[in-house]
Amino acid sequence: MKELMEKYAKVLLETCLKVEENQPLFISFNVERIDFARIVAEKAFELGVKDIFFDMVDPYLKHEALLNLDVSEMKDLTFWNKEMWNIYAKKNAAFLMLASENPGLMKDVDPNKLKEMTKYSYETRKDFDDMRDKSMLAWCIAAVPTKSWGQELFPDSNYPTEDLWNKIFEICRIKEDDPVSIWNEKIEKLKVRGKKLTDYQFDRIVYKGSNGTDFTIKLPKEHIWKSGSEILSNGKEILVNFPTEEVFTSPDCLSAEGRVYSSKPLSYNDVIINNFNIGFKEGKVVEFHAQEGEEVLKNMINICENSNMIGEVALVPYDSPISNSNMVFLETLFDENAACHIALGDSFPECVNNGPTMDKKVLFDEYHLNKCDSHVDFMVGTKDLNITGITKEGKEVPIFIDGNFSEEFI
Repeated sequence: MKELMEKYAKVLLETCLKVEENQPLFISFNVERIDFARIVAEKAFELGVKDIFFDMVDPYLKHEALLNLDVSEMKDLTFWNKEMWNIYAKKNAAFLMLASENPGLMKDVDPNKLKEMTKYSYETRKDFDDMRDKSMLAWCIAAVPTKSWGQELFPDSNYPTEDLWNKIFEICRIKEDDPVSIWNEKIEKLKVRGKKLTDYQFDRIVYKGSNGTDFTIKLPKEHIWKSGSEILSNGKEILVNFPTEEVFTSPDCLSAEGRVYSSKPLSYNDVIINNFNIGFKEGKVVEFHAQEGEEVLKNMINICENSNMIGEVALVPYDSPISNSNMVFLETLFDENAACHIALGDSFPECVNNGPTMDKKVLFDEYHLNKCDSHVDFMVGTKDLNITGITKEGKEVPIFIDGNFSEEFI
């Protein structure tokens, strides 16, 4: 297991982040995975990194604080204050965010407390977010298991954490002889797919599914369909999600019309939101329902200014490696790469021509790219989802037929 962890750490640092000698490194991780953070640090020191900050997160301590303190008292703690993210952003650090889940941990917490503290976290890391939006920072999100997450996914296993580690390694191709070449080839294919979509410059795209999804959204002028690969302002190419299967763009946030139905449960702040649908009119959420976690869904939609509008639409075929594992991971990094998804909240400036060089107010006013502190993905892809692109001339182009890309975009 340690050998695979070392190989995983090496891919994250050298292939995804492309960490350079003397570049600071910021690692955010669940305290349960201090073992893997140490391995990452060891590999980073071998690359010549000298400044590493460990942002250790303990969800169980957060849970106790949320149960026992009020909002003003919690703001005096360091749990939710992200100022250190700003400090390391200004140092030009590479940011490795190691995502873990503790499904359902926060279900007994006042949803309004969760909302306020999540909002506070956004407010305290604005410099980091601004520099990331301008493509100035190397960053990557990858997954590491926790015991409770493993037990949720492998309830009958004697070794659930190890089983989840192995599943992560399998999906990320870490067990292969040359995972770097495999991912380089995949990224090139995603780039080609993105270029084909970009060349059409669709006026709008239309979603229809038998579960009730009937949704239309416009795309801005000079929009670009991107893959998980990002070219930074210094010319370095990084991989921001590992693994990745998507091509995505940022739509006209004022134009969403219709209703979308979730296709997978969403774990948001360690609370499960399940079997939900969201209705839009003139770009904004006007109605929503959830069989489970509706109050948390409400707070997610209304957490801050413009969090009730869309910042991303992403396309992932139903017949893809993570989807074919037939697992719901309850972790957005994996689940969003198993199904088409939509994000409420912030947009991606790189999804319009020269966007990272523009002020976000300009992007909102002239391109209708959403400007928001939050960004939350939820999955809408199903095996019978059809998506049609409508050109400015009114031509209808099938993008998805029965859950997968049409032949033109394979």
